[in-house]
Amino acid sequence: MPAVTVRNPLTLPRVALPSDAAARPVLTVTTAPSGFEGEGFPVRRAFAGMGYRYLDPFIMMDQMGEVDYQPGEPKGTPWHPHRGFETVTYLIDGTFVHQDSNGGGGTIRNGDTQWMTAGSGLLHIEAPPEDLVTSGGLFHGLQLWVNLPAADKMMAPRYQDIRGGNVRLLTSPDGGALLRVIAGELDGHQGPGITHTPITMIHATLAPGAEITLPWREDFNGLAYVLAGRGSVGAERRPIHLGQAAVFGAGGALTVRADGTQDAVGTGDLEIVLLGGRPIREPMAHYGPFVMNTREELQQAFEDFQKGRLGTVPAVHGI
Repeated sequence: MPAVTVRNPLTLPRVALPSDAAARPVLTVTTAPSGFEGEGFPVRRAFAGMGYRYLDPFIMMDQMGEVDYQPGEPKGTPWHPHRGFETVTYLIDGTFVHQDSNGGGGTIRNGDTQWMTAGSGLLHIEAPPEDLVTSGGLFHGLQLWVNLPAADKMMAPRYQDIRGGNVRLLTSPDGGALLRVIAGELDGHQGPGITHTPITMIHATLAPGAEITLPWREDFNGLAYVLAGRGSVGAERRPIHLGQAAVFGAGGALTVRADGTQDAVGTGDLEIVLLGGRPIREPMAHYGPFVMNTREELQQAFEDFQKGRLGTVPAVHGI
């Protein structure tokens, strides 16, 4: 980690420091509990315990791994349904194969992102390829769920395949940080992800002792999650480390710093994901794989799934 990088960040466009933007305070820092997903791959529940008023328009995020599988150990998820939101799978290390009943899918590896808009509903599967199951190897990534507003919940499903080489790479004025803009906009630079709900998603790598202060849309919320390393967030230098998430308050700029000394394991840098989105501010009814606005819509989603209206598993699905 990370897979998408450059030898000299100073060759990249630099993000201008906000001159008069108000610094966002840190409202809370939480620690992600560990668990298992799908057929048994380890995850950290990045936003567990946070109130939805802080997360909106995001629903949840899992850090998958980091785990170095032995031969025969890699696992995925079985076929399952979704309706009413988008799943964003960002793979930092390893290989994952996705296929859905709408005809979307593909293979992602080492910095690629799969962006699936479930919309009105579909079935999908995510699993390691057969060669990875046979050989074992490193696996590490994120899956983020992004809500859809009521007007878009029943839209036709859509799939985006975002290669790591298409991610917008930026740096801080001193070159101490590498910023990967996966979706949204940062200081006039646009990431490749096409979103229905306006969001920004950035994976930042900060060298030991580096600091970034980024302009941040005032109508967006602000979240940070540490993938590896140790540092601090906000003007108040609130400590944060691997597996912890921070919620920022109102303002036009957010600050992240890397500790001067990092853990011996990993890259030796602070690896952090920064998220912001415009809150939808609608009622949310969430149960299992469905995210709707009312309990009645949830019941309808389950009924539609049980009656096969969300699609069928292909007879030959290549996994």
